[in-house]
Amino acid sequence: MNTVLGLDSAGKTAGVALVRSGALVYEAVLSTGLTHSETLLPLCRDALAAAGLGPDDVDAYAVAAGPGSFTGLRIGLATVKGLALAGKKPCAGVSTLEALCWGVPVWGNVLCALDARRGEVYWAAFRVAQGPAGTQVQRLYEDQSGPAAALGTVLDKLQGPVTLLGDGAALVAAAFPARALRLGPVHFRTGRAAGVCFAALAAGPGAFVPAERLAPLYHRLSQAQRERAARLGLSPEQV
Repeated sequence: MNTVLGLDSAGKTAGVALVRSGALVYEAVLSTGLTHSETLLPLCRDALAAAGLGPDDVDAYAVAAGPGSFTGLRIGLATVKGLALAGKKPCAGVSTLEALCWGVPVWGNVLCALDARRGEVYWAAFRVAQGPAGTQVQRLYEDQSGPAAALGTVLDKLQGPVTLLGDGAALVAAAFPARALRLGPVHFRTGRAAGVCFAALAAGPGAFVPAERLAPLYHRLSQAQRERAARLGLSPEQV
């Protein structure tokens, strides 16, 4: 996959990046309050124009597939599916949380957290190394969701300092004020489309599939589904 166009619309920001021959060629992050349905395609157009490329020059697409905003994820996946189908190109869906590790200069123990509302976060933990061979990301915990205040046991098990990334980082830090947690810079806590590209490439050729196989990774029921389950007295498995 020589040239990969990546999209991130899992949170409040919209991002697009171009990676060619393993190097970042272009990246843009937009936070204007406009919906992702208004911004993603223009961002893709501008990225290709700035790099002097056309759609035929893109070998594959990558997208943050979740967890994250249900609406944002659907818009991102629909955009990538449309582009991939039109060009008959493969695409890869990657963990929004893992992509955070690939998009910023961080190392050591990293806990990535996204605001899931009502005091809960989507989270996962990784160990990141930076060296002559480039970035290496080792997953320590799978993507999951739960109250930010319930992450004490996880933090206890992570050896050494812990860096928090994601728009839920402040929630975790606030839940454990006595711990020496490192907060990544604010502008590095949002999703980065470059990280989406690098995470997809690191996963290898097998991560790239036909567009019709691309699927979101929600990791929990939507609010409407949770409210329906509560009304009917159903468990999450029964919804």
